[in-house]
Amino acid sequence: MLAGCGSDYEERCANIPNTGSITVEVAMENLEDSITRLRSKDELVAFFSRHEALRDYFFSREAYPSDSVFINALYNRFTHPAFDSLRLEAKRVFGEGEYLRQQFTEAFRNLKYYYPELQVPRIQTVISGFEADLVVSDTLIIVGLDYFFGAGARYRPNMYEYMLARYEKNFVVPSALLLMGIDTRYNRTDLKDRTVLADMIAYGKAYYFAKQMMPCVPDSVFIGYSANETEDAWFNQDLIWKKLVDDEVLFSTSNQAKQKYISERPKTLEVGANCPGRIATYIGWQIVKEYARKNPSLTLQQIMAEPSAEKILRESRYRPVER
Repeated sequence: MLAGCGSDYEERCANIPNTGSITVEVAMENLEDSITRLRSKDELVAFFSRHEALRDYFFSREAYPSDSVFINALYNRFTHPAFDSLRLEAKRVFGEGEYLRQQFTEAFRNLKYYYPELQVPRIQTVISGFEADLVVSDTLIIVGLDYFFGAGARYRPNMYEYMLARYEKNFVVPSALLLMGIDTRYNRTDLKDRTVLADMIAYGKAYYFAKQMMPCVPDSVFIGYSANETEDAWFNQDLIWKKLVDDEVLFSTSNQAKQKYISERPKTLEVGANCPGRIATYIGWQIVKEYARKNPSLTLQQIMAEPSAEKILRESRYRPVER
């Protein structure tokens, strides 16, 4: 299974909304220079007093036993000679942030089209010594640039190679949108439903949401597969679906089933040696796409607000054909 296909798969843009009359101002603050200019612990305390969300949620102040331990640890990190190399790398890859500003502007214009009542979040960029990649709230998005320097960077986060493939410059904004799309502010779910299907549809709705915000970004960027893996998964949907049905995975509440089909893994070996991990979330995305296609009168808000995974599956009439 999933050994290659030579299919007629073709990436297409999602619906491109008419946002000509929508103007958004992206408030973007680049903090990487500020951090490398800190010359004393008192300056660091003052910096974090001005940026409390950065202190509490990105650098996880509560994980430290006291303020003094926290400030000492972060000051030693920020003044380490190697830290300035991260700043230079950030400038090489991201410049002054115009690439991110343009991408966030496009995404937020689309967001305002679908959710006109929502406030556009502020953006902060930072280098952290690989503290975190992204923190997303309704009012603020913090981007740890050093996670996204990409292949060839001198320093990279300590993670498996198949995961590193998702930490490239072009993944920053799609990744932030996925975190928005999984949030309960947008993505309503039935908290009592603990089935694999419920997780599949919740993730599927997040992918669908993010794709509407950046309609011409390839599916492979959102799902985090290579282009070939994405094509093979699309071509072999019937085989994957048959496996999920035959093994009675969909309505299982087993943690083991979720580990196999939903959780982070390099491969879903239960389906095939070449099948990428998290494959059930990919199928969840295809189900949500079909649900939207079969119900064209539904708005994005209505799709995201539907809490019943079983209803979405039933009304999608998802039955992948053998190709």
